[in-house]
Amino acid sequence: MSANKYHFNQVLERKGTNAMSVEGYRGYLFDPEEDLSGKYSEDDFIKMWVADMEFAIAPEIINAMKERLEHPLLGYSMVADPSYALSFQQWCIDRYQWKFSIEHLVHAKGVIPALYDLIGYLCKPDEKVLIVTPSYAFFKHGADYNGVELVCSNLIEDDDKFHIDMDDIKKKASDPKCILAVFCNPHNPTGRLWSKNELVEFGEVCLEYGLTIISDEIHCDLLRKDKQFTPMASLFPNSDRIITCMAPSKTFNLAGNLFANIIIPNDDLRMKYNENYLPVENPLSIVAAEAAYSEGHAWLMELTDYLDANFKYLKEQIDTYLPHSKFTIPDATYLAWVDVSYYFTDNENLTLYFARNAGVLLEGGNMFVANADGYIRLNLACPRVLLEEGLRRIIKAVLDK
Repeated sequence: MSANKYHFNQVLERKGTNAMSVEGYRGYLFDPEEDLSGKYSEDDFIKMWVADMEFAIAPEIINAMKERLEHPLLGYSMVADPSYALSFQQWCIDRYQWKFSIEHLVHAKGVIPALYDLIGYLCKPDEKVLIVTPSYAFFKHGADYNGVELVCSNLIEDDDKFHIDMDDIKKKASDPKCILAVFCNPHNPTGRLWSKNELVEFGEVCLEYGLTIISDEIHCDLLRKDKQFTPMASLFPNSDRIITCMAPSKTFNLAGNLFANIIIPNDDLRMKYNENYLPVENPLSIVAAEAAYSEGHAWLMELTDYLDANFKYLKEQIDTYLPHSKFTIPDATYLAWVDVSYYFTDNENLTLYFARNAGVLLEGGNMFVANADGYIRLNLACPRVLLEEGLRRIIKAVLDK
């Protein structure tokens, strides 16, 4: 296969496509009325924030969607054909050596909508949800939405690597009111790919104290070339208290298709989920997801090479020009978690600083619940030319401070 089969260097214009990254950042990153005037006009902002890609999706997926559009009916649709579930199951067998039961598979309009629902089904108002921090903010929002208390356990950074504080997890999981853990594997934002030993230790503690685990594994396919992912549920085949959330959205840049895979082994919970879920899916989403899992491997391998090179470039630039920053290439995801705290005062709004002074949209640590002050998260799923210009601006804005 030619290394140039897919075109990850192609810069695509997203204005006029209702793209969240282009049209929605004011309401998400800032107060809509926030003054962002500075060295760059908003038209020239480089978008390195929301977790979708600036890459064209695989032509195999586009072709499947076009073929579906040849049939002129787009009425109410559902996942009725077993070929979809079989394609996703085979993907998990091939990549993770994990065969889940197809009977346990349900769907959602996204991992986060499923998370909101599941927290509500599992937790009473006086009960608690455990997460590790820093954390994807919607884990907190899901607890808040359901009126349940959030309990945070800070990750420990040691030798340029993040670790779970298992003593703290044991202490917090032992609270009888703590009945659910929402876990992220691979972890967003740090990019840690948890080892089998870490997953077993975390899982055993939670299950011993009676917690159900929702394992958000949406970044599981986006690994550095030498890494291997392990679904948590695969390590506890006899437990029905580990819910697995996966989707083609991050892997194949299909977030707008609003289609996720939720594996719920507990019969009662799955029945409750299905009773409250309207099983109507976008017909294009169904064919896109099936094409991704059945025909997307080659595209993903080429994407992996491109992302690995982008991370290597970022590491070289930071080590050379911002030597007091701390950054380790993550095991997984296309998100870089960079500690720039040496250059800034405590609690400074870094999202706002870099918008005004670098014309770069990124997410500062204040957006990741707790234990994240002085960090920035950069989305590296973009053509190299955009990464180069974005980094040039970021470095200059730090050094000019």
